[in-house]
Amino acid sequence: MIRSQIYLTEEEKNSLKIISNETGRTQSDLIREAVDSFIYQIRKKKSNTKRQEAFGIWKDRHDRPEISELRNEFDRSFQDG
Repeated sequence: MIRSQIYLTEEEKNSLKIISNETGRTQSDLIREAVDSFIYQIRKKKSNTKRQEAFGIWKDRHDRPEISELRNEFDRSFQDG
């Protein structure tokens, strides 16, 4: 692990100390968990944003056959073959 220093408000530090005492976990462990959780949320949000941006990207394309047409064509070729 890499050592890092952070500045906390007095309220943050007091709350962290109380939670540490209640859970029996170190303050460092709680901070690492909070950072991991924050990173996960940001990555998930980015992933969802990219997925939403891609959603419907083909909706205005008329040069592509409909999925149902492709399936019917496949079914016909399968039945004929």
